[in-house]
Amino acid sequence: MDQSSGFAPQSPWTTGLKGRCPRCGRGALFDGVLSVAPRCDSCGLDYAFADSADGPAVFAIFAVGAIVVAAAFYVEFAYQPAYWVHLALWVPLIVALSLGLLRPLKGLFVALQYHHKAAEGRLGSKQP
Repeated sequence: MDQSSGFAPQSPWTTGLKGRCPRCGRGALFDGVLSVAPRCDSCGLDYAFADSADGPAVFAIFAVGAIVVAAAFYVEFAYQPAYWVHLALWVPLIVALSLGLLRPLKGLFVALQYHHKAAEGRLGSKQP
């Protein structure tokens, strides 16, 4: 049991990928498709700390790029289709995979920030 909040620790992987509150695991993390809610509707956790920045998009780009390039090479060398077939196959796949990965990855980044108590860096030394 997390002594500071009174909630049992939640897995950031489970809560983040499901889009749930990183503290209680029940409330919604998102208010819309990619907008983080202001606070948890179940436990009241303020999501002001949540700033995933461009991290989810970068990981989505790398994952989608690797999948699509590998699949395109396979299709090209195995079947040698016309260029319009490549266009018809890969553009919808790129869009679908990119949009499908962004929300779970953003949820994961926010949950990992909460789990590791991430905060902005501060310059200067501590005064004794």
